Amino acid sequence: MKIYTKSGDSGQTSLLGGSRVDKFHLRIEAYGSLDELNSWIGLIADEHMHAEVQKSLHNIQNLLFVAGSHLAAENEQAKSYLSPWPEQATEDLENLIDEMTSHLKPLKNFILPGGHSVASYCHIARCVCRRAERIVVLLSTEEQVNHGIIKYLNRLSDYLFTLARFTLFLTGIDEIYWKSK
Repeated sequence: MKIYTKSGDSGQTSLLGGSRVDKFHLRIEAYGSLDELNSWIGLIADEHMHAEVQKSLHNIQNLLFVAGSHLAAENEQAKSYLSPWPEQATEDLENLIDEMTSHLKPLKNFILPGGHSVASYCHIARCVCRRAERIVVLLSTEEQVNHGIIKYLNRLSDYLFTLARFTLFLTGIDEIYWKSK
């Protein structure tokens, strides 16, 4: 099977269900942003030094594929062939956040992204996640979107922020506090 189909050469692509839409369609923008986020999370997993974190990140990547497939499905019939969205996914993220937070000093200041390349990747992924969340919320004003996916993206950005802090903790690097002039 060839990787290229040439079917998108005119600027359109197919949704799950068969409809053709412009490549700038909001639905395409939404799941494309999840794809970008998934790539950043893959980079973080490749670079992270903690095996349990890598395992969690690979699970998150799989869930982002599920979310993307739901966003790509144009109707309930198309969604019926997909893996269902796991309702406990957000709670699982909250548990991971709480576990990492138990090792961290209470946050009393804004912190600057950085300190270690993996922490910086986490902050970039957090920003991409927030953008993806905004696009998915916008899509939900026009079309039906599983609210669990929106909730998950909101919590995922919190997870990525906490993971950046936890990465600095694991490497023994101090957080860089924002200082107002």
